[in-house]
Amino acid sequence: MTDTEVRFPYQDASLDTEQRVEDLLGRMDAADKAGLLFHTMVSLDDPAEPNPTYGIPSLHSMVRKRRMNHFNLLGSAPDGRGFAAWTNALQRFARGQGLGIPITLSTDPRHAFSDNPLTSLFAGPFSQWPETLGFAALASPERLERFGEIARQEYLAVGLRVALHPQIDLATEPRWPRIAGTFGESADLTSALVVGYIRGFMGPELGTDSVATMVKHFPGGGPQLDGNDPHFEWGREQVYPGGAREYHLQPFIAAIGAGATQMMPYYGMPVGTDWEEVGFGFNKDVLTTLLRDRLGFDGIVCTDWGLLTDVEIMGSFMPGKAWGIEGLSRPERMLKALDAGVDQFGGELCTDVLLDLIGQGAVTEDRLDVSARRLLREKFRLGLFDNPYVDEEHAVAVVGRADFVQEGLDAQSDALTLLTNTDAILPLHRGIKVYAEGVASSALEGYATVVATPEEADVAIVRIKAPYEDLNRGTVAAMFHFGSLEFPADEHARLTAIAETVPTVIDIYLDRPAVLGGLEESARAVLADFGACDDAVLRVLFGDRGPQGSLPFDLPRSDAAVAASRTDVAFDTENPTFRFGHGLRY
Repeated sequence: MTDTEVRFPYQDASLDTEQRVEDLLGRMDAADKAGLLFHTMVSLDDPAEPNPTYGIPSLHSMVRKRRMNHFNLLGSAPDGRGFAAWTNALQRFARGQGLGIPITLSTDPRHAFSDNPLTSLFAGPFSQWPETLGFAALASPERLERFGEIARQEYLAVGLRVALHPQIDLATEPRWPRIAGTFGESADLTSALVVGYIRGFMGPELGTDSVATMVKHFPGGGPQLDGNDPHFEWGREQVYPGGAREYHLQPFIAAIGAGATQMMPYYGMPVGTDWEEVGFGFNKDVLTTLLRDRLGFDGIVCTDWGLLTDVEIMGSFMPGKAWGIEGLSRPERMLKALDAGVDQFGGELCTDVLLDLIGQGAVTEDRLDVSARRLLREKFRLGLFDNPYVDEEHAVAVVGRADFVQEGLDAQSDALTLLTNTDAILPLHRGIKVYAEGVASSALEGYATVVATPEEADVAIVRIKAPYEDLNRGTVAAMFHFGSLEFPADEHARLTAIAETVPTVIDIYLDRPAVLGGLEESARAVLADFGACDDAVLRVLFGDRGPQGSLPFDLPRSDAAVAASRTDVAFDTENPTFRFGHGLRY
């Protein structure tokens, strides 16, 4: 043990995991067990102070008073040392409380370019890689496993032990705003990639050098009605007009086979199936009959964040996402989720509600123990009871290590997907005059001379993003890209005018499919990226590295084609502009 003597069998590393779990479980009171079942957000601020941003009490008070010990860490320290020091201080505090149960720190993805506090975090001090769609474009489980190995080293260095990813939903509804976190539209490709992903983070088996993966969103969150999202009540319905439920299950079956130990159901409410029409976190048909009984999963089921409690986030009112059972009280919602097969409540800290239910006899000690065992077993297997601390000097050496950064940059470049290259305009010649939009002038130094107008240029390089609509649905909804995949008429005309003035290369960031609407014909070359910095793109445009990506989904011809397609069926839009797997080379 570290900084404490062995006083009880559960502290003895020579015993097997099950002996340690049972010994500790026998020493826990109801409050200790209840605390295990809650997994909420915290930030890298002073753990002794309340967090006004999220309207939650101090981290110390949640550990001490609510007996909580699973936390989703948002934000980042400026460097590995600060991150590691914060983790160590928190673990020392937890070691001094009650039974000394260590903290499990989890995180959303934090190695790419997205920065939506509800879904993912910017890379910060870590190495930076393409979004998961970029790995789908590379279509290499081995390359993805290598990323997982590097991300695991960086996570371990700062004490992050659970990855709240991978997201293996299938992008069968092109308008859905969460496609950037997926591996695209193909169940076969996603199934192959998720195996590499889990192996990279976990290693050969879950152990002291592993990061556990919480696979999401069971049973597949992609087929959302009209491409809306069930973070919001108006986007709660998930539909299967093509009867393709089994297609969406394929990646989850592969993940279970690869050793995934944690699973997160999505918020969505299935409509028009033989499943109960309630959100998946409350859905016994899905979590017990399907996941536990049919697929044989006996790991941890943690709800997505915020099913039980109404909250305010960034000035927006967010009701508890109890879709289909909105009229139930918070205790009734909790009972339904536990009966459905949930082990842990994400984004919640209402331990008092669970303790009241236990006191009333509505939740039995035996039911509590089922989930507590799973959660304790994971902590023991990860080695947290034996050494929850990290080496701060090691964190300095590992986080953002130069060779990790270089591999990430190479992956950004390699994932670039060349859609058109008329008259072989690419690769470009160095020294030409370039009109640039969306590219830092400093990045072009050494490649080209930057000029102020298209008329002065030999070539225009324009970096843009896939279009979306501002639906004016509140601050939080604005962080998600909903609506039309077509460019607004004025923007389309502006881009076309540039292309008519000078040979133009368009690089488009695809966080979901885009309708190019003829830009693929007016521009001399169109390149798709899935998270790439200027340097990663310019290396490819000027031939220092070649594009190796292939589209991980179809690019639809029009919004009308998307609206006419079946939400749950892959590759179902009529006459797409580019097909899955398209990608030129040079």
